[in-house]
Amino acid sequence: MTTLLTFAPAYGHTKFQHPESSQRTAALWRSLERSGLLSQVRQLEPVAATVDQLRRVHTPQLIEYVHQVSLRGGGLLDHGDTYVTAQSFELAQLAAGGCCAAVDAIMTGAADNGFALIRPPGHHAETDRVSGFCLFNNAAAAARQAQVVHGAKRVAIVDYDVHHGNGTQDIFYEDDSVLFVSVHLYAPYFYPGIGGMHEIGVGRGQGYTLNVPLPPYVGDRGYRRVFDELIGPRLESFQPDLLIVSAGFDAHWDDPLASAGLSLRGYADITRKLIGYAGALCGGRVLFVLEGGYHLDVLTTGVGNVLHALLGHDTVHDPFGRMPQEEHDVSDLLARLKAHYLSK
Repeated sequence: MTTLLTFAPAYGHTKFQHPESSQRTAALWRSLERSGLLSQVRQLEPVAATVDQLRRVHTPQLIEYVHQVSLRGGGLLDHGDTYVTAQSFELAQLAAGGCCAAVDAIMTGAADNGFALIRPPGHHAETDRVSGFCLFNNAAAAARQAQVVHGAKRVAIVDYDVHHGNGTQDIFYEDDSVLFVSVHLYAPYFYPGIGGMHEIGVGRGQGYTLNVPLPPYVGDRGYRRVFDELIGPRLESFQPDLLIVSAGFDAHWDDPLASAGLSLRGYADITRKLIGYAGALCGGRVLFVLEGGYHLDVLTTGVGNVLHALLGHDTVHDPFGRMPQEEHDVSDLLARLKAHYLSK
């Protein structure tokens, strides 16, 4: 088993007191050094995505906009809190390019699986719009790399970040060659405010977007049921050639930006399910791509657990335990979702 790790920390892409900062990747690297995991993975140096690779998922106008604001020294790109510095354009190219290079290794058999520990994150970046701390959509660029360069006919992207992957949905909404699955918190005033079960794709893409909108405080049991009863069967019917996982660790119950209820053991459980789906459906070809996660100890421990799982280890660390609240029962919601998605 060969597991690759590509690391693009974007130390020059940081805004003071912003939750999505280089403190995240700096903490990850320190944790990986202490854990001994670095000696067990194959490290892959990221290379900058070309403009052509970015144009597979973004308009030229968006790419040039990010470039020009970065050239001017940086600033805010939207009305929220998506920023660039003078170095951000090149660093965002490295993030997307690192994911594409990881796909190259996995699709050619040079590696079995991998984890792209990259930033800035990407799953909120739409075809023609930045949002949610995201500049370029790393997972989407990786999916297109698999298709354009390696002839993959079907790619599945499963996004378990606590926020809906609106950017990835937007890019593939009319595409039946990419199945997009997003499991996310869906509550009033919670970002980005979309991702309802009625959003299933249009045209050729109708039926190839699967949203799982969860209420607050769904914990390990609810997430487990969602994967066992809904996501697993949909992936099996789709038969992907590659599985990409948008891995956000902000669905943990102690994350400061959300109110979901996963524990680190719950994360490890769904991680192993996804690796199992990849083993059964696409020769084990799976790439995890870092998205959110803003509690540094949760983030570093969660990433370590994913690497242990990719390497085939039984190791799971969870110093925080289960959510203190009672878990929200998802039985009624899951029945509606299964009727909506699996009965057609």
